[in-house]
Amino acid sequence: MKRLWAPWRMSYVFASGAPPVGCVLCEALAASDDRKALILARRGRAFLMLNAYPYASGHLMAVVNRHVGTLAEATPEEIAEVMGLATLAMELLGAEYRPDGFNVGLNQGRVAGAGITDHLHLHVVPRWSGDTNFMSVVGDVRVLPEALETTWERLRGRCGGS
Repeated sequence: MKRLWAPWRMSYVFASGAPPVGCVLCEALAASDDRKALILARRGRAFLMLNAYPYASGHLMAVVNRHVGTLAEATPEEIAEVMGLATLAMELLGAEYRPDGFNVGLNQGRVAGAGITDHLHLHVVPRWSGDTNFMSVVGDVRVLPEALETTWERLRGRCGGS
């Protein structure tokens, strides 16, 4: 097995500092403009949105409406709705972008990689054969071939505005 060492990651893991004021996911949920908030679909207990800092074009997040930080705090109904939205995300992305696979998961806690630690959300990242490169490692840059606005329009159209 090959290993790629990423020592710069430890500065993120052990960084201390005041948490940001407010919650960007709660703010997105409260927004009246879904396009500006990057929301594709709203449900009774959860919503689907684009990640504003994507790992790949089409990186989506299924987010519980309530401000809870762990799976243990979420209700079974909320978890089911998040999983349903993750399934919808894969269907939308599959139809629109034709990826070869997906990474689906959540990072619970800062040391697990969560950028937003106190509002539960599940990532759905489309993947294509050969899509990794060294731009993010060498240049600290992600290459994204599509603007967020374009991604939102393509996927929202497939959502039917729900």
